[in-house]
Amino acid sequence: MTKTPKVTLVTSANMPGLFSDEGGLPDALAERGMDPQIAVWNDPSVDWDKAGLCVLRSVSDYATQRQEFVTWAQSVPRLLNNADIVEWNTDKHYLKDMEELGLPVIPTTWLEPSHGFSKHQVHSRFPALGDFVVKPAVSSGVRDIGRYTAIDTLQRQAALAQTIDLLNEGRSVMLQRYLEDIDVHGEISLVFFNGLLSHAVEKRAVLHPSSVTDPSMHEAVVTARPADAESWQWGEQIRQVLHKYMRARLGRDELLLYNRVDLVPDGEGSFRVMEVSATDADLYLSATPEALNNFADAISTRAFW
Repeated sequence: MTKTPKVTLVTSANMPGLFSDEGGLPDALAERGMDPQIAVWNDPSVDWDKAGLCVLRSVSDYATQRQEFVTWAQSVPRLLNNADIVEWNTDKHYLKDMEELGLPVIPTTWLEPSHGFSKHQVHSRFPALGDFVVKPAVSSGVRDIGRYTAIDTLQRQAALAQTIDLLNEGRSVMLQRYLEDIDVHGEISLVFFNGLLSHAVEKRAVLHPSSVTDPSMHEAVVTARPADAESWQWGEQIRQVLHKYMRARLGRDELLLYNRVDLVPDGEGSFRVMEVSATDADLYLSATPEALNNFADAISTRAFW
């Protein structure tokens, strides 16, 4: 007789019910013969040794306590995605790794707190024209991200203040040109389960010049986008790079239970990668009718291995 596998969906104290469109996930897992539960990652009353297969979901508060989160992840016996991936993916310096392996990422100027930049040195690294984005290397969703217009004096001052504040907090800062194609074509997210493309969505930007996002702000307006031949081609290229990197990092093949890749068309028939999310990814399970079932099937496959 097959034992019923326990599956724990891991969340945070500020999102105890998971993402808003994942309410049906526990029932979907139960229908597939699993024993689902929800637990907060830093709840001291949880015995993670008895939690079964643990699936990271709405853990967006990791950004304010990353080291504690990584240490916790390393202590969980059966965690997906695993702790090595969590440590790598919760600091956006991973984009450097992706670029070195050939993925076209958004050009970024990195400012490290250890360099002791003066205000003048920071200001001189801002672009002279167009809009640009300031974001910390450790962040979740669109928190603490600001978009500014380079030729506006007040906005440059606001960008400088935000950057200096982040550096003074000991946080690495990313400076990126704002890609106008996002306003024209939208941002595309490809969602993968067990290495296979499940669905795609198009997101309309919510960042406006001289705005710094509030933690409660939703990331974008989301609509389903057909996973057309172009998406499949991009997805396969990205999948190959990700698995090549994980094989080199871990010394073994590692199949991600889920990951979401955010990208924007470059206007020349290709794309630029904005983010690879394998930790706290909103998987947009309500975007298409089959998405939630695809995720439940993916979890079931791993739970019964």
